[in-house]
Amino acid sequence: MELQQPIELVQSRVEGWVEALIQNLPNLAVAILLLVAGWFVAKLVRKGVRRGVGHYTDNQDLTRLAGTLAGIGVILTAGFVALGVLHLEKTVTTLLAGAGVIGLALGFAFQDTAANLISGIAMALRKPFDEGDLVDIGGDLAVVERIDLRTTVLRRLDGPMVMIPNKTVFQNRIVNYSEGDGRRVELDIGVSYADDLERAREIALESVDALECVDRDRPIEFYWKEFGGSSINGVLRFWIERQAMPHFLEARSKAVMGLKNAFDEADITIPFPIRTLDFGIEGGRTLAQMMEGVAGLRMGSDGTADTRATNASTSNGQPTTEART
Repeated sequence: MELQQPIELVQSRVEGWVEALIQNLPNLAVAILLLVAGWFVAKLVRKGVRRGVGHYTDNQDLTRLAGTLAGIGVILTAGFVALGVLHLEKTVTTLLAGAGVIGLALGFAFQDTAANLISGIAMALRKPFDEGDLVDIGGDLAVVERIDLRTTVLRRLDGPMVMIPNKTVFQNRIVNYSEGDGRRVELDIGVSYADDLERAREIALESVDALECVDRDRPIEFYWKEFGGSSINGVLRFWIERQAMPHFLEARSKAVMGLKNAFDEADITIPFPIRTLDFGIEGGRTLAQMMEGVAGLRMGSDGTADTRATNASTSNGQPTTEART
């Protein structure tokens, strides 16, 4: 008798489950059909989203991510609808609440990764630079090697590879030297105060105009800007063409060499740093003039010098000379 009651209880439960299953067979079939249809729809949506996102960005990682997220969304929607058909609304509510809690926990645990991912998506849409561009990011002058959703890979001009999180890239100032229609080269020049400034300016312009890399559609500029400590200083500006932008350093080097040779041929001096010592209170007096004044103060009233020197012995036995006037 004691074993018969548990067995009957189990049998009644199983019979109840079987009867419920038989009653819910139509709903179960509908739920299965919904899941199958959701899988096919998710596949179509995934392809469509990838194709649509591809019109706005060339980043393959972003297009794959968008398509995958869209497909997962369709499948989850079909699953929730299927659970509703099976009258499992409480299960749906529990799953949604659990997903919210898990999402919140993961957000706090991987906030840096999420920030890098979101920054990568924003950069893929805005496209501040492309692969192969010469950029300056956070003080690193480098060529862009690869752009991922979480990191940007740069190769500096001196060789090393630099991987920067997209969050850092997105928050830093970005200078893209490959965008635009050229790049301007600036050279600071100083000539002697004794040289003809107009002639020096003409020679500087002619020396740069002879370079092949100069953009002929833009004017070459030269301006005198200040009186320096040993020279009159100016600035020379010219543009190089877009295709010559990776050779910026070479173009500037050729301009410096050409300018130096032109100045040497024209006998225009590029002065070394010069320091003038002024010994007068009011200025304009040299050391020789000051020494003449001191010598004049030593002359007596009769016009003869009154200078006497005596030798004395110091405590260490070395003689000293004492001058009296």
